[in-house]
Amino acid sequence: MTEKIYGGIEGGGTKFNCAVGSGPGNILAEARFATTTPAETIGQVCQFFMPYADRLQGIGLGSFGPFDADPTSQTYGYITTTPKPHWSNTNVLGMLREKLHLPFAADMDVVVAGLGEAKWGASKNDSHSLYLTIGTGIGGGYIVDGKPLRGLTSLEMGHIRLSRDPQLDPFQGACPYHGDCFEGLAAGPALQARFSQRGETLPDDHPYWEIEAGYIAQALVNYILSLAPKRIIIGGGVMQKDFMFPSVRRRVQELLNGYLSHEMILKRIDEYIVPPALGGRSGVLGSIALVMDSDK
Repeated sequence: MTEKIYGGIEGGGTKFNCAVGSGPGNILAEARFATTTPAETIGQVCQFFMPYADRLQGIGLGSFGPFDADPTSQTYGYITTTPKPHWSNTNVLGMLREKLHLPFAADMDVVVAGLGEAKWGASKNDSHSLYLTIGTGIGGGYIVDGKPLRGLTSLEMGHIRLSRDPQLDPFQGACPYHGDCFEGLAAGPALQARFSQRGETLPDDHPYWEIEAGYIAQALVNYILSLAPKRIIIGGGVMQKDFMFPSVRRRVQELLNGYLSHEMILKRIDEYIVPPALGGRSGVLGSIALVMDSDK
C-alpha cells in the first residue's frame, strides 16, 4: 500500500514555508517564499504544489493572524485585522482553493506548530501543552489531547496586557491596536522600533535583554496560572539567543515566588519551558498533522 502524502503550508508574516510528506521522517519536498503581496506569495505556493497535486490527500494551512479558523464563519480562511501591509481581510484559503482543488484544513500558524510538537515533538507525551512564538508577531496555541483549544475567536495570546515600568522601559509599545501589549512590547518589530535595528543585532550584553525576558516571563506566568500547561514550547527568532531560555525560566520562578509548588516549576523548569524539538519545521509539519488528522 502506498503511503499517503500531504501538503503543509506555514504562512508566516515574513515567509511561507511549504512541504510535501507525511511526517518528520518523510519529507519529499520543501520550499520557502517571502511574504510579499497575497497574489505573488499564494501564486508561488500554488506553483510549488502543482506537480504533487494528483498524489496529495489534502493540504494543511497554518496562517499568521488574526486568522478566522471557524469553518462555520462567513470569513473562514481569511486573515482579518492584521497590521501586515496588503494582507488585511485577505481570503487566503479561498485563493488556495481556487488553484488547488484538494481538501484543505486551516488554522493559525501557532496552533499548527503546537499540533506538530504535540504529534512528533517536545510535547508528544503531554495532554496539555502551550506553543508560543515570539518573532515578527507573538501568538500562542493551546493543545488539549491533540486538539487546539477553541472559543469565541482564535486565541490571541500576544495581545494580553503586561505591567510596564515607564522608568525602566519608557517605550510605549508598537502594537497599532493596544500599544504596550505583549506583542507591542516584545515582538521583533517592537525591538526594531526601540533601537532602529533588528533584535538579533543587539549585543548579548545589552541591558534590554533582561527587560525582554521579564516581559516573556510575565506572559508565561499568566498562562501558567490560567491554563496550567504541562509543557511550554517557545519558538521564534527572539528566542534564538542562547541566554534567553535560562533568563526566562529564572524570571518565571521569581514571579511565581513559590506559589505553585510543582517540581516541574521548582526543580525541572529546564524541562518545562523548552524550545521546539522540531526546530524550524514545527509549523509546516504541524500543518501536515492538521490535515492528516482531519483525513481520518
